[in-house]
Amino acid sequence: MALIQSTLIWVVYAVVIALLVAIASVFVYLYQSPRERSASVSIVCIFTITALLATVLLVPVDIALVSSTTSSSLGRRKDWATDGRVANIVYTLKIVYYLLFSLDAVLCLLVVPFTYFWYEEYDEVATEEGSQTLVSRLWGALKYTVAFIALVIILFLVGFFVPVAKDRNGAHYDLDYFKNILKENHGERALTFALGLLITIGTLIYILYTGAGLALLPVAFIKSAPSMSSATLTANTTSALEQNRERQRQLEGRNTGSSEGLNSKDRRELDALVREERTLVRRERLAAEASGEHSNWLVKTWMKIEAVFRPLKLLGGFFLIAVAALVWISMLLTGIDKAKNSICKTHCGYVLGHVNILNPMNVIFVKAAKVFPIDYVIFLLLVLFFFFSSVVGMVSIGIRFLWLRIFQIRKGHTSPQALLMATVMLTLMALAINYSMAMMVAPQYTHYGPQTYCDKALKHATDQPDCSEHKKLEPCSETATSQAAKNVCTPSVIGTFLDSITINFSFFGAVCFWAQFVFLAVYLIVFVVSLFRVPKLDEYQAEQDAEEEEEEGLLASTGRRFGATWQDITGRASKRASNGGHASRHDDEG
Repeated sequence: MALIQSTLIWVVYAVVIALLVAIASVFVYLYQSPRERSASVSIVCIFTITALLATVLLVPVDIALVSSTTSSSLGRRKDWATDGRVANIVYTLKIVYYLLFSLDAVLCLLVVPFTYFWYEEYDEVATEEGSQTLVSRLWGALKYTVAFIALVIILFLVGFFVPVAKDRNGAHYDLDYFKNILKENHGERALTFALGLLITIGTLIYILYTGAGLALLPVAFIKSAPSMSSATLTANTTSALEQNRERQRQLEGRNTGSSEGLNSKDRRELDALVREERTLVRRERLAAEASGEHSNWLVKTWMKIEAVFRPLKLLGGFFLIAVAALVWISMLLTGIDKAKNSICKTHCGYVLGHVNILNPMNVIFVKAAKVFPIDYVIFLLLVLFFFFSSVVGMVSIGIRFLWLRIFQIRKGHTSPQALLMATVMLTLMALAINYSMAMMVAPQYTHYGPQTYCDKALKHATDQPDCSEHKKLEPCSETATSQAAKNVCTPSVIGTFLDSITINFSFFGAVCFWAQFVFLAVYLIVFVVSLFRVPKLDEYQAEQDAEEEEEEGLLASTGRRFGATWQDITGRASKRASNGGHASRHDDEG
């Protein structure tokens, strides 16, 4: 039975990885510029994104395998779960985690930079002339990658020799949980130091991009339902275009036969009308494409179906706002709990030890974990929510150094260099997401899952507690010191690994902890601003917003979006579309 259960858990993980490959492929395909596609860049980006998401989504597998050794209703280990078999499960998970974390570090620090320089070294003219060979291009890319190789070596050397957990005054290092963590060898410590540094750097990026994106992604869903139907937009544009051209004819006719031509005032007005005409022609073309004009019946049918289901997308945006609010509240409560009740505060990076304040997301995950894979589905959706929020944050803000924009991320217009840079940033943010999910969103779930122990005195130290008659169940925690808890509870590998970073290198733990409050503040500010000012998420949307003069808040536009959806379903414009120029502009401005 145990073998079947563990096999099914790993099969689910394999299915999720296949799904991640599809998601990463679609992401790269949608954002990469078709004219600058590179096979090497595409493969590296897809593989890196898959690896980083696979690392984060190993957490529910970890929880399920560790929790499968106990019976949460009886508070004891199952009969087959001997110390040896539990140790084998933990050892297997530890190997998989170390492989994935090491792979993420190598991809981020070596493979992606090498691919970046490999692409930059390519010279089409030199290749055609034969002056650039494969070896010369390879040597050129390696020359620039040497700096990153040196960085990786330095990181691991520093982690290998740096002293850890030196100041232990007032800290609860006498607990068995902390003693086990501090038994790490130098190799493990080198890896934890390198990943601790990467997590800390990723957290600083995560604050800005994921914090803003978490607020903007639901807004993007709501904004995708247009405030004006395609039929109304076409009618308004056609009317405005006719008036524009009529005014141009009047100005040109007014000065017919005049040797001096147009005076300066008329010339300025005519130039403005010409610019407006180009904008209206472009808008008319976009409206025709949006309404499926000159398309076959299949495309038109698909557009009708999209219009029918558009209200669901709108409601989905409000649902995501509710989810983001729930996550925000959960992180805030955990942050307050850690700041107030951490057993060793800054000495161990604010490790909590025991949950004291009720956390709604934590409760949902712990309850769902009792029936695998319900918790896995919820965890997967939440991680993808964070991931796509990070993407939306990068699309909205761009890749910047201080106030200077280096690269812009746009659908179908992202250069290979920008895509590789975005992949590195997503890798760092994924490590930060892993930390936030484990330490802030659902700390009890990611450390022990639904494990409980029967808090009764044991006759012998090796006995299993028995609560079949009088249930006295307690949730497993790091601070549980009874012999029953030691015999039953098994901490997750990810919880132990992240705690080892924050305990051994408390500076990283303190920075990552207090950075979560900055993340919450960024989310709150962007969310409040987005309620009254609709963000522009890409160049095309910004152009259309400028053309249609839409600068409206979500609170004022929801009713009109439902109306526009109904007009797209019926294919009829509103009566106001027949009104003249001022009415057209009024409709555009909302």
